[in-house]
Amino acid sequence: MQRITSSYPGLLLCGLCCISHANEHPISEARYLANTGVMISRGETRVLFDPLFRNTYDIYDAVPADTEAALMDGRAPFDSIDAVFISHHHEDHFDPALILKLLSQQTTINLYAPEQAASAIRTLINDSDDAVLQRIHGLDLEHGAAPVELIVDTLLIEAVRIPHSGWPQYHPNVENIVFRVTLDDSITVMHFGDADTNDAHFAKHPGHWRERHTHLAMPPYWFFLSGRGREILGHRIDAAHTIGVHVPNDVPDEPEQRSDELRDVDLFTQPGETRRIGGAD
Repeated sequence: MQRITSSYPGLLLCGLCCISHANEHPISEARYLANTGVMISRGETRVLFDPLFRNTYDIYDAVPADTEAALMDGRAPFDSIDAVFISHHHEDHFDPALILKLLSQQTTINLYAPEQAASAIRTLINDSDDAVLQRIHGLDLEHGAAPVELIVDTLLIEAVRIPHSGWPQYHPNVENIVFRVTLDDSITVMHFGDADTNDAHFAKHPGHWRERHTHLAMPPYWFFLSGRGREILGHRIDAAHTIGVHVPNDVPDEPEQRSDELRDVDLFTQPGETRRIGGAD
């Protein structure tokens, strides 16, 4: 595991034992925003994955306007967000201007993203706006490089670059990051972005996947459509529960109305729906 040092205030490298418990038995929950956008909360600790984008390609649901407004204003349940994670720089996952607006209005949020996405935000910022720049953390990860680990306050952040779906024919140079984040030394969640289902990518880091139990994994729904994807979820990733994201809006909400491959799995299909994350305490 590669560990990154940083001059950013509040960014500390240490053992997992440094993370403190915020509450005795707080509720742990996943709240679906849209497409691959999810908020994970445990008590007062909250993180967002791929929360703001504009392009749905007329295939995916958009983040509802009232949800976006609440995010920008920091209104419950989106108050006191600790961190935002961006999986990769594609328009159905990430809008640089919207993320910059969020960082400007909510001044306690730190952003973690592949360098391609981080750079896209920096180009929109006046060089004198140091307060925002210091909260943008770009991860420059090479394909096949060792995972990296950051510890920031009550978050353990682990990141590994897994190629975008369709690699190498499609999007070979897109920096897609699979983030594994542990909140309050208690619950661990994993967000895949648009990861490819070729196990050769995951097999490069066997120790990384075994090192920590994941309470909730959030792969794109196409992992359930192939034997290769299901093999990764079932045998490579140590996860107690899995919820598919990036689900087209023509996939029925009711499992019995779906295609055979999707009837036995949990999917996020309606913005605003939630799941309790069990087994954390």
